[in-house]
Formats: sequence, structure tokens, C-alpha cells
Amino acid sequence: MPNEVKLPALGENIPGGDVVEVKVKVGDVVKEGQSLVEVEAEKSTLELPSPFAGSIAQVMVKKGDKVQTGQTLFLIDSKNGQAAAAKPPPPPSESKTPKVEASAKPQAVVSETPKTSPVTSDSSPPKGRGETPALKPPSGDGIVVPAGPATRKLAREWGVDLVQVPGTGPLGRVTQDDVKAYIRSLATTGGGARVQAAPLPSFEQWGPVEAKPFDSIRKKTADLVSLSWSLVPHVTHHDQADVSEIEAFRKQQEGKGPKLTVTAFVLKACAIVLKEHSQFNASLDVAKGQLVYKHYYHLGVAVDTERGLLVPVLRDVDKKSVHDIGREMAELAERARLKKITADDLRGGSFTISNLGGIGGTAFTPIVNYPEVAILGLSRSRTQPVWKDGQFAPRLILPLSLSYDHRVIDGAAAARFTRRLADMLENPLVMLLHA
Repeated sequence: MPNEVKLPALGENIPGGDVVEVKVKVGDVVKEGQSLVEVEAEKSTLELPSPFAGSIAQVMVKKGDKVQTGQTLFLIDSKNGQAAAAKPPPPPSESKTPKVEASAKPQAVVSETPKTSPVTSDSSPPKGRGETPALKPPSGDGIVVPAGPATRKLAREWGVDLVQVPGTGPLGRVTQDDVKAYIRSLATTGGGARVQAAPLPSFEQWGPVEAKPFDSIRKKTADLVSLSWSLVPHVTHHDQADVSEIEAFRKQQEGKGPKLTVTAFVLKACAIVLKEHSQFNASLDVAKGQLVYKHYYHLGVAVDTERGLLVPVLRDVDKKSVHDIGREMAELAERARLKKITADDLRGGSFTISNLGGIGGTAFTPIVNYPEVAILGLSRSRTQPVWKDGQFAPRLILPLSLSYDHRVIDGAAAARFTRRLADMLENPLVMLLHA
């Protein structure tokens, strides 16, 4: 008797993901715990293990498919005819959604196909599960706005009244894309009119072309930077830091332990300076008209991978040594490149660093990683002549580019932050006073 294997909840406010690899085919005999499929969601790749041993009776998804929580992915004939005692996840709700632990794989949801129900190839989620969450009227006039938990969360974060957002989903349902489009229209026109990009010309008239769809990581990145750039008034302040002392110390330590990088020192220095300039470690709550100050220092580090830009987060940087920071940063970067990063690894950052020094450039304007209010960009260090102790001396100069939300941070505060950071990097022994 075939049993259904369904996609479990992948995390809070994650309705589903993209299939990146199907690892079995019809007729394959699988063991309990054997990986059936890889699903990419929120820039992380998760493996779905088989909840029991048996033979694959039907594969209902393929590479590139978009899948939703609760959707049937496989039918498996169990050897003993009994499904594993796995409980299906609760339906999505406003207040609580199971989270996927960083060290654990999601457990497949199993249900037995009723004898009276014919097996079909329809891979859409069952009606009533994940399709129409309970509706909540807004606090004002009692109008019921059909929208899911993730859409409501996005609207709350940006202070958007869902009543004002035109819904394009079934029966007027408001989607996350509807909220984003509405926000962009406000930022662009100051009103509620929907702003749409003009259609592209037919490029084929000038020569051969090839169209490729955005993958999930690139699409997620595009959504985030578009929202941030449209809504956050960006300003970038540039400065320089003499990191000659750090470079000399770093070379002395080669071969004596974990590899030290300038980025590890910058992370440590940033954690210290963020404590002194707390508005840089905050988030603006537009809906409530308040600034949320964070008393933790979880710093994101942008990593360039073959799949696109990922920003894994190092926790409690202020409590770790430079050696610990360097080792953990290397581990996270390697996991990101090997597609082993989890959704939790990419969440909870309070400040971000983007280092392009290994590639080149003298300065750039990094985009604030919403809901953070500032981001630090590092460009390539160069040896320059610097007037020091009455003479010119060759010094290694690191360009700093600090982008910030001008609603929260003034230019003078940004200049003080960057100068304090540069002073600390130029005198790294000062960091010992804050260890």
C-alpha cells in the first residue's frame, strides 16, 4: 500500500522552496533515513530523508519545481506496509511555526494513501493546507484581508496597512509580491499606484539571445536589495585605516594556529565599536515608530559562491577571540560554498561586513542588509606612502565604505563610527582592553 511523503515545514515563515535535486527514481529501494530530495529555501539547501524503508512507487516532483509545505513529493511502498510514526506538521499559523534546527535535517511528513483514493500525479498541495490560513481583520474597520502569515509579517515590518494593498492572488488574496510592489509604488510615486516595469524589447531582432530563469538565491537577493534600496535612504561614508601593524602581526602568526585574516580583526573591532555606537546595531520599527536596540552582536559576512551571494552570521562576536572568529568564519564560508549552510545560519544578524578586497576595487557602496541599519564594505588594501614620524613611510591602507540608513544615523555619527573603527585597526592592542 503506497504511503505519501510530504514536504514538512522548513522554518518560520518559509512556505516552501525549489527542488534542486531528486535523488531517487521509480523502482528504487530506499532505506529509512536515506535522502530523497534536496530543497532550497531561503538560500539554504535541506535534504529530505525517507521516513521508512520501501520501494519508490511514484516520484511527483522534478528538478526546478517549486514545492509547498504539505505537498506530496513521493509515494513509497513500505516493506511492512506501515508508515513511520512521524506526525504531520501543524498548519501554518500567525504565532508559531516549527523551526529547522541547524544541526538536524527536516523530517518527512508521511500519510497513508486511502484505499478508496486513486493515486494521481497532481503534485499541488491539498486544499485547505497551507492554501488559506485563518484570516484576521485589521484593528480598524473590521475588513477581512486574505493574506498568509509571511505576508502579514512583511506588512508589519514595513508598516503597511494590508487593506490598502491590491491583491492579485486567488479571490483577491494579498501576496508578499503584492506588498513589495505596493511599497515600491509608495517609495517611487508617494502614492498607492502600482508601479510596473515597462516590457522589454524583443532582443532577438538584433541577434541570438538566451533567457534563463532566476534561481531561488538570486531571486531572494534581488527582492531584498530592491526593497532595501527603494525604502532605505542610503548614504555611504568613506574612510581609510592603516592596517600595517595588523598585517605584520598576521604574518608573524602564520603556521602557529588558525589562519588569521584582516576580516577577522575587522569583525572583532566592529563588535567593540558597535557597543560604543549602539544606533548602528539597531533596527527601525516604522509601524511602531521606535528604534529597537540589540544587545547582541551577531555579524554577517557576505560570501561569494557559485550560486550567488550568501551572508552567514557569526554569533556573539564580542565574546570571541580573533582566532575563534577567523576559524568560525572560514567554516561558515566553506559550508556556504558546499551548499551545507542552513536557514538559521543566515538569520539574526545585527550588522554586516562585505569584503571585496580579494577581488579588487578602491571603494563601493554596499546596500544595507534590511532590517539592519548599516553595513561596512572593505576594498583591496594597498601600500601607500604615508607621512609618519617626520618622514614618508610605506604603509598598508585599507579602504572602508560604511553605508547607513539616514533615517537612523546622521553623517557626523557615521564619520565618528568609521574613524573610531580605523583608530582601533591602526592600534590593534587597544582591542585587548575590550576582550
